[in-house]
Amino acid sequence: MKILKTVFDFYINASIHVAIAVFCLVRITELYLNLPYDENLNIFIFLGTITGYNFVKYAGVAKLHHKSLTSGLQIIQVFSFICFLALCYYAFLIPIKTLLFGVPFIVLTVLYAVPFLSGFHKNLREVSYLKIVVVALVWAGFTVLIPVFNASETISVNVILLAIQRFLIVVVLILPFDIRDVKYDAISLQTIPKKIGVEKTKRLGLILMIFCLVLEYLIVLQIDVKNVFMIFFFMVIIFLMRAKANQSKYYSSFWVEALPIFWWFILLGIHNI
Repeated sequence: MKILKTVFDFYINASIHVAIAVFCLVRITELYLNLPYDENLNIFIFLGTITGYNFVKYAGVAKLHHKSLTSGLQIIQVFSFICFLALCYYAFLIPIKTLLFGVPFIVLTVLYAVPFLSGFHKNLREVSYLKIVVVALVWAGFTVLIPVFNASETISVNVILLAIQRFLIVVVLILPFDIRDVKYDAISLQTIPKKIGVEKTKRLGLILMIFCLVLEYLIVLQIDVKNVFMIFFFMVIIFLMRAKANQSKYYSSFWVEALPIFWWFILLGIHNI
């Protein structure tokens, strides 16, 4: 049992779970917009998510405690380095135009972790309200805009609506994490729950998800896809409303991040019937 918990914690802490969620969102975009499946791009985004998230989460820790890193963190570092090497390999397999298009989102990811403001003591993550916007923007870029650009498709109204919807969905999915961290975030870091309170944050998330539901019906799609979104919509609302500061260890890091995975699996099931 202890071994299973260790493996599961590695799966979460090494960002494999969130990378699968991002991968599923890319697949959902391909289905929504009838884009051809590009294995190289999908694997590139999957590996990039692991590399980027682990860089953001552990770069500062590794710098400060390089000689006293726990074995678990050292394993994650080795795993991240292997993923980075694989990422470099797949970078050569996707069009250069796609890589160049993705540069702004890659730069945002780096600046999210690397201090470059206020005399190089502050990064984007520490700027009030900017944290959630940057993360949502990067997710929308990698899961909607980059796949569309890679497929040489035009930026149609549907693409714009889907990108806006994806941005808002990611914002809402981040809220349970911010609610969880409200006790630990620095006073200077004005996250939404710290500024307006937990209950108002939940109401804001509900309003944003209702707007996402409206966007869903503005996007030209098959009715079964819209029905699946309704299931996803209610799942997100349930997890958002049940979020609290004293939530269980895996509530946000596993269950909330698993919602895009459930969304994709349900869509996959509907299309295979």
